[in-house]
Amino acid sequence: MFTTSFWILAVWLIINGIWTCFATKNQDLMKWFGWINVIAIVWGFWAFYGAVSVASLTGWFTTVNWVNVVLAICQFYLAYRHMPATRNS
Repeated sequence: MFTTSFWILAVWLIINGIWTCFATKNQDLMKWFGWINVIAIVWGFWAFYGAVSVASLTGWFTTVNWVNVVLAICQFYLAYRHMPATRNS
């Protein structure tokens, strides 16, 4: 479970990070992915502290979990920031 969770979360982090870099103005999708990332964070820390760890992945798993936390903070900032209304003329 530890190794499977690590690889799922690592792939999610890469896809989510790339998507976040290219879709910073889409606040609705940023909210969705931010909340999905919260679920991934809870799952990641639960798997890290609840499953039998694999020594070679422990450092990487911790890194993936904390980078997900930072990414979620950035996503929530981008999702809930106030954007002035655009004027179509």
